[in-house]
Amino acid sequence: MTQFVLVPGAWLGAWAWDEVVSELREAGHGVHPLTLSGLAEKRDVQAGQQTHVRDIVGEVERLDLRDVVLVGHSYSGIPVGQAAEQIGDRLTRLVLVDAMVPADGESVASAWWSGQAAFEAELAANGGFWVPWAVEEFDGQDLSEEQIARLLSRATPQQAATVTEPAVLERSLGALPATYVKCLLDGDEPSGAVAKLLAESEGRWKLVEMNTGHWPMLSQPHELASVLLGAAVS
Repeated sequence: MTQFVLVPGAWLGAWAWDEVVSELREAGHGVHPLTLSGLAEKRDVQAGQQTHVRDIVGEVERLDLRDVVLVGHSYSGIPVGQAAEQIGDRLTRLVLVDAMVPADGESVASAWWSGQAAFEAELAANGGFWVPWAVEEFDGQDLSEEQIARLLSRATPQQAATVTEPAVLERSLGALPATYVKCLLDGDEPSGAVAKLLAESEGRWKLVEMNTGHWPMLSQPHELASVLLGAAVS
C-alpha cells in the first residue's frame, strides 16, 4: 500500500487536499495531508523554511511510513524536495505539483522572479509576512468564485523566514525518482530550474501536464488524484 504525504502550498493547510484525499483512500492507499507550522490550525507556531522540512520528515518518521509518495504543491516544493532527500529509502517517488524546486543555498526570495530585494520589500511592507494574493490574481486559474472565496477565507499569511531561509541539499534532486505536474493555465512551460532537472535526470523525472490552473487540488481534484495514483506505480 502506498503512503501519500500531501503538503499544501503557500498560505494553505491540509484542508486544501480534502477532495484528493477521499479519492486516494477509496483506492486503498494511506493518505496523510499535512499542515505546515505557522499555517491554518498551526498559525501560532513560529516557523522558518527549515521548520517546514522538519515538519515533513518528522511526520514520515513519527508514523513510520514506508513506500512514501511525497507530494508538494507550489511553495512546498522547496521543503518537500529537501525532505525527500532526507527520508532515504522510505521514498518511492517525489511528486511536485506546479511547484518550486529547491537549490542548495537558495531561498524562495533569492530565486523570486522580481528579485530578492523586491520580495523582501514586500515582506517588510506586510509586517514580516508573505500575504495571500488579491482576489483578481486568481483570474484565469480554472477556479469558481466560490472556490476562490473559500481559498482566501482560509488562507494564512506566511512568516518571512519560510521564504528567506536557504535550502540545504546534499545532491541534485534529479537523482531522485520524481514526477513534475505542470498546470498549463499557469504557464505552458516548466520553469528553467525544472526544465534543467528534467533534462539531467536521465529519465528519473517525468513530466505530466494538466489543463488547469495552479490549484488543481481545488479545480480538478479527480484528475489530480489520477495523476498521483499513476505516479505511485511509475
